[in-house]
Amino acid sequence: MAFARRTPEPRSRAQIVSDSMPVGMHIAGAWSWRILAIVGVIGVLIFLVMQLRYLVIPLMIAVLVAALLVPFSNWLQRHGWPKWLAVTLSEVGIIAIVAGLLYIVVDQIAAGVPALQAKAVQQFEALKAWLVDSPLQVSEADLNGYIADAWENLQRDSSFILSGAASLGSVSGHLVTGLLLTLFSTLFILIDGRGIWNWIVRLFPRKARPAVAGSGEAGWVTLTNFVKVQIMVAAIDAFGIGLGAVILQLPLAIPIAVAVFLGSFIPIVGAVITGALAVLVALIYYDIWIALIMLGIVLLVQQIEGHVLQPLIMGTVVKVHPLAVVLAVAGGAMLAGIPGALFAVPVVASLNAMIKYIAAGRWRTTPHPTIKDVTRDA
Repeated sequence: MAFARRTPEPRSRAQIVSDSMPVGMHIAGAWSWRILAIVGVIGVLIFLVMQLRYLVIPLMIAVLVAALLVPFSNWLQRHGWPKWLAVTLSEVGIIAIVAGLLYIVVDQIAAGVPALQAKAVQQFEALKAWLVDSPLQVSEADLNGYIADAWENLQRDSSFILSGAASLGSVSGHLVTGLLLTLFSTLFILIDGRGIWNWIVRLFPRKARPAVAGSGEAGWVTLTNFVKVQIMVAAIDAFGIGLGAVILQLPLAIPIAVAVFLGSFIPIVGAVITGALAVLVALIYYDIWIALIMLGIVLLVQQIEGHVLQPLIMGTVVKVHPLAVVLAVAGGAMLAGIPGALFAVPVVASLNAMIKYIAAGRWRTTPHPTIKDVTRDA
């Protein structure tokens, strides 16, 4: 029995070129376009976050605060407190603590302003006398002329100052709005955080919900650990610099320590401003040598924080390599300035925990025990 010979189908130029390429080129091409797609999505997401920064930043701060308050609120409820009372105590308590610390700083500084002014005038007169007697041979008339020129330039640039004041007013408005958004967002997370998360999970396809829900739980645990460690690091900074101020017998040691504690939550700028405050007080009340010693203490504490506490303690608790912690802070600062540096480590740590949970695949067989009613539609 004769069989008809099958004629091969014509092949296109693309198929011929594709078959002639090495296997490695096929694999590299397949990976390349997928990586480009992922990078493009991340780029669009970062662009949207930067455009909506006045909404995103308060929301992320609220999540960080809630990561500290939710365990406390749950602990109170487990010990018989009504939910409304536990939530109220948590929200009002954190407001009272922050307000109390700010009041201590403002009250202590206001009480020390008269003495600070007198010391500042005294140090200025001493500086003038030193300049007159120094080899520079600067006369008092020259100094008065320099001061008059500076005041004249200040008056000439009054329009710039007014525009800066207007800009400051706009920033103040954004700060007030952001504060209100932070407080309301924190309150709603405390009241119905589980319901909000379940609603977010239901936005995903049904088959993906167990993985998303479980990864969110893992990321939340990491975030709560991060907040606790950040408070400990800030307390260590405040204790170190405050102890140095006490040893040097600076008159504003307590508000300096409190300012350092609060400023430690604002990367880069917070440490610089609070450290400069301590050095300035030492310079005004004593002399350049005491100020240099205070500067050395501030730099030592900040170096210990930056190279020991943050990479090692933070990296150990949030399960991120110390190098990744340093690079995350640097990259966040370059992308989004101070907010980027503030949220870099918690974002990277949470994403690391979430990706590890999904990659492990345990959600296929043993879903997280706290996941309820997320595999069905609302």
